[in-house]
Amino acid sequence: MSASTEMTPLVPPKSFRRAFQDLLSALRARELWAHLAWQDIKQRYRRSTIGPLWITIGMAVTALALGVVNSALFGTSISTLLPSITTGLILWNFINGCIVEGSETFIANEGLIKQLPAPVTVYAFRTVWRQVLYFAHNMGVYVLVLVVFFGSISHPYHVVDRPGTVLHPGLGWGMLMALPALLVIMLNGTWVVLLFGVIATRFRDVPPVIQSFITMLFYATPIMWSMDQVLAANQDNAGPGSVGVDVLKLNPIYHFVEIIRAPLVGQAQSWTHWVVAGGVTVVGWALALIVLRNYRARVAYWV
Repeated sequence: MSASTEMTPLVPPKSFRRAFQDLLSALRARELWAHLAWQDIKQRYRRSTIGPLWITIGMAVTALALGVVNSALFGTSISTLLPSITTGLILWNFINGCIVEGSETFIANEGLIKQLPAPVTVYAFRTVWRQVLYFAHNMGVYVLVLVVFFGSISHPYHVVDRPGTVLHPGLGWGMLMALPALLVIMLNGTWVVLLFGVIATRFRDVPPVIQSFITMLFYATPIMWSMDQVLAANQDNAGPGSVGVDVLKLNPIYHFVEIIRAPLVGQAQSWTHWVVAGGVTVVGWALALIVLRNYRARVAYWV
C-alpha cells in the first residue's frame, strides 16, 4: 500500500491528546461561545430599559452599603476601606459565578449539547466569558470609587489607623500587575468550570452542596472585611489570635483576590499570594485534564 493511501492512526478516545484537541477546537470556535455568552446577558435583561447597567448599579449599591456598615462597626476610614470592599466584591462575583454557574454549565446547555456538534469545552468557555463580561461591567464601579477616593489611596496609607499595622504603598505603576493577575484568575475559572461541571453533570447533588459551601467560603474570605482588621484585632488580643490568621490564609480564594485587588487599590502584596495561585493553577488544570480525558465523551449521555 502506498504512503498516500495509508490510514492515519486513530487517536484513542481516552487520551490527553484528545483532551487537548477538544480545548483547541473550542478556542477556534471563540465566535460561537462569545456570541452565546453575550446572548445570555441580553436575554437576562431583554425587557429592561437600561439593560446590563443594572449589573453595575447592583454592585455599586452593595459595595456602598457594606462599606458604610463596616466602617461604622469597626471604626475604619471608609475612604480606604470602600475601595478594598468594592474590588473584593467584583472579584468575588467572578469567582462565585465560575464555581456556582460552572457546576451547572453542562446541565444548563443540555439542548445545545445534544443538537450542536461542538466540543464540550465550548460551554465552559461560554460560562467563563459571561463572567468576564459581568466583571467588565462591574469595573465601572471601581473606576467611580477610584475617582472619588483617589486622594486617600494614591499615597501611603493604613486601612486600620493603629500603630504597627500595615503601611500600604498607595497607587503606582504596580497597578499593571492586575493584568497578568486577571489572566491567572480567568485560567483558574476555566478549569473550575470544566472540573465541577463534569462532576456535577454526573452527580446532580453536587450543585446544591456547592451553593451551600460557597456561602461559608464568602465569609471566610476578606471581602466584607480586611485582613488588616484581623491583624489589628490580634494585636489587641495577644497570642492565640494568630492561629486564626493562619487558618484564614489557608483559603486559596483569599490569595486569588489579593493578586488582583492589591495592585488596584495600592496595597502591599506578598509573593506568597502568587506562589499559592500558581500552585492551584497547575494542580487544578491537571485534575481538569484528567477528568476531560476520561469523561469528556460521556457528558452528552449524562445530561
